[in-house]
Amino acid sequence: MRKEFWRSFDFWLFGDIVILCVFGIVMIQSALAGNLEVSVNSQIIYVCLGFVLIMILTLIDYHYLESLANLLYFGIILVLLTLNLFGQATFGSARWLQIGPFSLQPSEFAKTILIIRLAKYFSDHANSKHDMRWILKSFALTFGIVFFILLQPNMSTSIVMMVIWFSMLWVSKIPTKYLIILGTVGVILLIGITIWILVSPDTIPFIQEYQLNRLRNFFNPDENARYGDKYNVDQAVISLGSGKLFGQGYGNGTQVQLRFLKVRHTDFIFSVLGEEFGFIGTIIVIFLLVFVVLRCLRAARLAPDLFGSLICYGVATLIFFQMAVNIGVNLQVLPVTGLTLPFISYGGSSTLALTIAIGLVESVATRQEKREEIV
Repeated sequence: MRKEFWRSFDFWLFGDIVILCVFGIVMIQSALAGNLEVSVNSQIIYVCLGFVLIMILTLIDYHYLESLANLLYFGIILVLLTLNLFGQATFGSARWLQIGPFSLQPSEFAKTILIIRLAKYFSDHANSKHDMRWILKSFALTFGIVFFILLQPNMSTSIVMMVIWFSMLWVSKIPTKYLIILGTVGVILLIGITIWILVSPDTIPFIQEYQLNRLRNFFNPDENARYGDKYNVDQAVISLGSGKLFGQGYGNGTQVQLRFLKVRHTDFIFSVLGEEFGFIGTIIVIFLLVFVVLRCLRAARLAPDLFGSLICYGVATLIFFQMAVNIGVNLQVLPVTGLTLPFISYGGSSTLALTIAIGLVESVATRQEKREEIV
């Protein structure tokens, strides 16, 4: 192992991930509040495994993934197809595969695989004409995975993947006229789907009743008596507010410890953080997450080639979007999605998938042509 290799290793990024994951374990322990059905021990195992994966992927040259991109792409499609046929259904969705004692969610890993495949496509066609055909081919690659995720159904992950596609399309220098066209089409679709949800929600494909209830709660908050799901988001806001500036102290949050806040160790762990550590605590965690995004963008800027740069941009988009949506849900400015808070929320699949993504960024960072100190 050459000294030069490890000099380029992003210790700032790795250290930040360690802090977030360890803090996540601490918050999960408090959030469980005597819940005997879930143990923090499994999260500790996944986090430790995630750290090992980061180091292994750092040592592996990310260029090997370029030749494996198609294999990974069709492999995850096969897994998702198998999942839709034989997967374990929970809360009305078939998203989990049981492998021995482990229950994994392949859609979490599909996000990273999509980033790799799109990075290969855009780097291979960097000198091609950036026309509508170029755009549609990249969309077809994206929808090839999204389709099977919609069948689960898993709308939130599908949206994440579409955002990843658009962001990588953006940094691949999409012409302005096509950007305007896509933006216009996107706005029209958003308005149309919103009207569809409000007028005739029962006819919408790829969506379950509980997902419709989340949207109804968001668009018609005054009618929450009809939909019990509104309780969770109300309690999340109450939890955040009760923390005030410095919080009620670790393990002392009344909403959490008395179990008024549901799904507190996954979707709403940000509210747990706000109640126990207050506004100051939430700002610190947001800063740490934003710092991860900035280090990924730095690795993208210093990457030795376009393929590596696009991988880092894709990972930065993934982490930032999931962070923003999760916090938005806790603040009740977005409908409930089920997206976790990166590196903080409970979840083995999410933890492993995100650490794999960070491992890819480190692999790119250690192979940069020159080192630039943090500004």
